[in-house]
Amino acid sequence: MGTPTGRVAAPRAAIGEPQAGPLRAVLRVDGWSTAVFGVVLLAAGGPLADLLGLPLAWSVPFGVAMLGGAVALLLIAGYPEIPVRHVAVVVAGNALSGAALVVLAFAGLIPLNAFGVAFLLVGAAVVAVYAALELRSLRRAAAR
Repeated sequence: MGTPTGRVAAPRAAIGEPQAGPLRAVLRVDGWSTAVFGVVLLAAGGPLADLLGLPLAWSVPFGVAMLGGAVALLLIAGYPEIPVRHVAVVVAGNALSGAALVVLAFAGLIPLNAFGVAFLLVGAAVVAVYAALELRSLRRAAAR
């Protein structure tokens, strides 16, 4: 977009208040829900193995990774000004996670039963929704 001087405006490096409010809220909800889910995978790995066919060898690393991701999301949401590049990484990470969950559900790498396949597909849908909400919130905030 051009400016009165004819120069092209630089993209925003960070989103501050009040524009960051909706984006910050989505990042926080994503972060806390990711943390809760990571704890569930770690604490209930045994029962989940029986219910879903998800071995502990998979649920423990997933749980640990989710806790790490939750910390990153909550740190990003806590910045006074949210760095645009960090949100772009979050959106890409969620989109890639969703795609990976779909692949894992059908690739036969994990001995999932029907409930396990459904579990991964629901997880893929959830992270896709978070990616879409974060991208939409980022675009709206950057446009203001």
